[in-house]
Amino acid sequence: MERPLMVFSGQSNLPLAQEIADNLGVPLGKSTTERFANDCLFVRYEQSLREGDIFIIQSLTPPVQDHLVELLMMIDAAKSSSAARVTAVIPYYAYARSDKKDAPRISIAARLVADLIQAAGADRVLTMTLHSAQVHGFFKVPVDHLSAEPVIANYFATQVDRLENAVVVAPDAGDIKRASSLARRLALPIAFIDKQRLSDTEVTSRGLVGDVRGKTALIVDDEVSTAGTLIQAAESLTQNGAQAVYAAFTHGVYVGPAIDRIEKGPIVEVAATNTCTYNARPSPKIKQLSVGPLFAEAIWRIHRGESVSSLFT
Repeated sequence: MERPLMVFSGQSNLPLAQEIADNLGVPLGKSTTERFANDCLFVRYEQSLREGDIFIIQSLTPPVQDHLVELLMMIDAAKSSSAARVTAVIPYYAYARSDKKDAPRISIAARLVADLIQAAGADRVLTMTLHSAQVHGFFKVPVDHLSAEPVIANYFATQVDRLENAVVVAPDAGDIKRASSLARRLALPIAFIDKQRLSDTEVTSRGLVGDVRGKTALIVDDEVSTAGTLIQAAESLTQNGAQAVYAAFTHGVYVGPAIDRIEKGPIVEVAATNTCTYNARPSPKIKQLSVGPLFAEAIWRIHRGESVSSLFT
C-alpha cells in the first residue's frame, strides 16, 4: 500500500508552499502555530499523519530563530504522530555561510543547524542552492540539493536583449564556479570582481578580472541580503564600461537598505526566486521567479522513489 503524500507548511513562506501543493495536485495540510504569552511556540497538526509521507516546507528567513524552532517542532510533532517518513523542505537554509571555523572561539552554525534538524527526527532534507556545498556533508540523512540555475538561465535568456553581447559576472572570487556553470549553459564569457568584505554590511571592490566594456553584465550569486556587494559590483562594472547591468539570485532576502540601494544603483533589474517571501516594498526594479514547479517535481520523485538527479542541473 502506497503511503499518502502530505504537504505541510510553517509560517515562513506560505505562498510557495501553496504553489508546490497546487503543482502536486494535493491540498496543503492543516496545522496550527501559536505563540504563548511567554513567547514560547505551540505547534499542532489538525489531521492524522499516521503512516504518511510528510513534507514540511519552511524557509529559514527572518525571524530566523522563530522559523527554525517552528520547523524543529513540526518535525518532532510529525514523528510523534506516527508519520512513516518526514522530509524537511528548506528552500532557504540560513546559517549556510557559517560553514567553517575561520576565527577563534566561534560556532560552526551551519553544522549545528543540521544537527538540530536531524535530532528533531527528519529522515531527509530537500533544499536549494546552499551558500557552500560542503553544508551538504554536515547531514547524515539523505540531502537533495536543488539548483535554481535553469530558472535563472531562462530569465536571462528571455529578458536580456542581445544576449550574445552579454558576460556573466561573479561578484566575488568565491562565486566563480557558480558563474562558470551558468556561463557554459548560456554560451557566454565570464568575468569576476575581486572584493574585500569590511563588515557584515560593507564591502569594497578591489578590481575586475575580465572584459565587460560595451557588454551587458549579468551578475549571478546565491543570495542578496543588504545588496551591498551587488551595488559595489554594479558600480565597478559600469566604471569599467559595461553598458547595462542585470542581476539574478536564488535567494532574495532583501533586508535593511537593500531596496533603497537597488533603486538608486546603476542596475536595470534584480531577479530572485521565491524561496524567500518578498516582504519589502514593491519596486519596478525587483522581479520574482518561481521555483514552485521545481520543488513540486522533486517532492513527487522522492515520494515515488525516483531519481531527482536530473533536477540538479
